[in-house]
Amino acid sequence: MSELPVVIIGAGPQGLAAAAHAIERGIPVTVLERGDRPAAAIAEWGHVRLFSAWPELTDAAGRRLLESTGWKPPASGYPTGAQWIESYLAPLAHALRDHIRYLTTAVGISRQGRDKVVDASRKDQPFVIRTVDQDGTESRFLARAVVDASGTWTQPNPAGADGLPALGEGAASAQISYRIPDDVDSYAGKHLAVIGAGHSASHTVLRLAELARRSPDTRVTWLLRRGTTTNMFGGGKGDELAERAALGSRARALVGKGLIEVVTGFRVSEFRQNAEALTVIADDGRELRGIAHAFALTGFRPDIEMLREVRTALDPALDAVAGIAAEIDPNIHSCGSVRATGARELMQPEPGLFIVGAKSYGRAPTFLALTGYEQVRSVMAHLAGDQEAAARNDLVLPATGVCGGSGDFDVPAESCCVAPSTLRISDSVRIGSRSALSLQEIR
Repeated sequence: MSELPVVIIGAGPQGLAAAAHAIERGIPVTVLERGDRPAAAIAEWGHVRLFSAWPELTDAAGRRLLESTGWKPPASGYPTGAQWIESYLAPLAHALRDHIRYLTTAVGISRQGRDKVVDASRKDQPFVIRTVDQDGTESRFLARAVVDASGTWTQPNPAGADGLPALGEGAASAQISYRIPDDVDSYAGKHLAVIGAGHSASHTVLRLAELARRSPDTRVTWLLRRGTTTNMFGGGKGDELAERAALGSRARALVGKGLIEVVTGFRVSEFRQNAEALTVIADDGRELRGIAHAFALTGFRPDIEMLREVRTALDPALDAVAGIAAEIDPNIHSCGSVRATGARELMQPEPGLFIVGAKSYGRAPTFLALTGYEQVRSVMAHLAGDQEAAARNDLVLPATGVCGGSGDFDVPAESCCVAPSTLRISDSVRIGSRSALSLQEIR
C-alpha cells in the first residue's frame, strides 16, 4: 500500500494543485483526466471572464513548482477562463506532465477484492480505479488514496423547477443550452429566455442584452423561480470581490433600462414545441410563448455514479460532502460566512477517500478556487502525516455582501449586509420604456 500512488481524478485547478502539493511532500501521485488537455472543462467556458483576480486563482504549491522553472505569476487583473489556462493551468500541467494520464475517464472506484458491503480487512486493501480510454479500452489503477476532484461540469441541472427535467425538455434539447453562450449573433432578432438566478445566468443576460442593444428587435426574458428579486443582484458595495459586485450591478442596470424582461415566480414545468418556437410553461399554468432559444443556467450537480462501490457520506439535500454541508448551505451562508474546510471535514467513511473542489460542494453554488486550494493543501498534508498542517486554517474567504438566510421561497429574506431590493417585477409587467408583455406571451 505504501508504495502505491495517490490517484487524483481530474486535472482541473484543484486536481493540479493537489498534485503539486503531493510532489512537494514526496508523495507518489497519478492524475487521471478525461479530457485531452488540462482544465478541459474550463476550456469550454474559456470566453467567460472570472470575477476572481489572479492572486485568488493560483495555488501556493503550484506557484512554487512553476517558479522553479522561471515562470512569473500574473500580477493583477481578471482573466478569462482561456487566459487562466494559458498563463497558469497549462504551464502547471506541463510541469506535472509525467504524472498525468489524459483521455482516461474514471468510471468506478472500489477496494481490491471488496465490494461496498464487505467489512473484513477493508481498509488494508488498495483502492481500485476502473477507467475507460477514448477507444473504449478498460483499465484499472491501484492507489493507496483517492482524491476525487472531478468537478460538476458534466452534470448541469435541468430547467425543470422541481429538479427533474421539465416535460418536453429532452425533446426540445436542440433549443435549450446549459452553458454561458459565446457568440450570440445568430440569435439576433429572436425572443430568448434565460432561466436561473446565479452568476452564470447574469453573465448570459449581459451577453444577450448587448445583442439587444445592437439588434433592438431582440427580446430577452429572464425567468426567476423565486417570487422576489431580493439578493438577485448580489451584495453591491458589500461584496469583497469587486467584479462579482459589478456583475450584479450591470444586470440590475439592464433591467432598469428595459433591455431585459424579468418574470418572477416562474417555475418551469414543461416545454412545448410549435414550429420553430418553444412555449415555456410554469407550474402555475402561465405560458411564455415564441421562444427561439432558452438558456437554462440553474447550476450543477455532482456525478456520484463512480462512487457507488465505496462508502461515502453525502448530504441528502446538497449532494455535498456531509462534513461541510452545514457550512455551505446556500439557504444559510454566503461565501464570506463559510469557514475553511479541510481534511477532517472532507474525509469519507472510506478511509483514504476525499472529495474536493466543486464536487465537494455538491449543488451549493458558492464555491471559489481559493476554497479548493485550501482543501487540497490540507488533504495532502494529512496524507503525508503532517496533521498539524492539515488542521491549520490558511484561508479567509471574501464576503459576498449577502449575509445568508434565503428566507421563504417567495418572501424577501432579511440581510445584515444590504437593504432589501426595492425592485419588484410582476408576473407580466416589463420595466422601463418597453411595453408590457401581452397575455398571448405570458398567460
